[in-house]
Amino acid sequence: MGKKSGGGREKPGKTAADLTRIPEPETTADRIVLEIRKFLMGGIFFNAKAAERVGLGLTDMQILHLLQIYGPATPGKIAASTGLSSGGVTVALDRLEKGGYIRREPNPADRRSLLIALVPARLRRLGAMYEGIEQETRRLLATLPARDQEAVVRFFETMGQARADGGESMLNGK
Repeated sequence: MGKKSGGGREKPGKTAADLTRIPEPETTADRIVLEIRKFLMGGIFFNAKAAERVGLGLTDMQILHLLQIYGPATPGKIAASTGLSSGGVTVALDRLEKGGYIRREPNPADRRSLLIALVPARLRRLGAMYEGIEQETRRLLATLPARDQEAVVRFFETMGQARADGGESMLNGK
């Protein structure tokens, strides 16, 4: 077995067989990483189903989530936050605008750019799809002591800050 460093396993070189299955977790950090992967996988599949129900693609749905969380943004900010190219953002915004989910507005801070804003009436159906999962999440969180809930918040804030570049540094193994 390879040497351990930082709570994880390192092997000199991985074979193709090593990549076909995640090894059993050995440390608490290994368990957390595995559970995060499972959680993200489930969330992505849920979002894909929700997007499909309303005739959107997964990327379109994620852009809507981004705008709900952070508010109106320029196409450049959306590109930086998602890691999409400016052309990819334009195509997605065109689809969302055609579907009535967003509108392009003049940017009061820079007359040369636009702000992308959500159309609230169009989002009602989307909101209804997420109500159940949000209620269940709140119910499960209520079973944790306040100090554990604060630890969860700190963890997700830290992870969010680490992914501030759209995850590009993580994709590059940094």
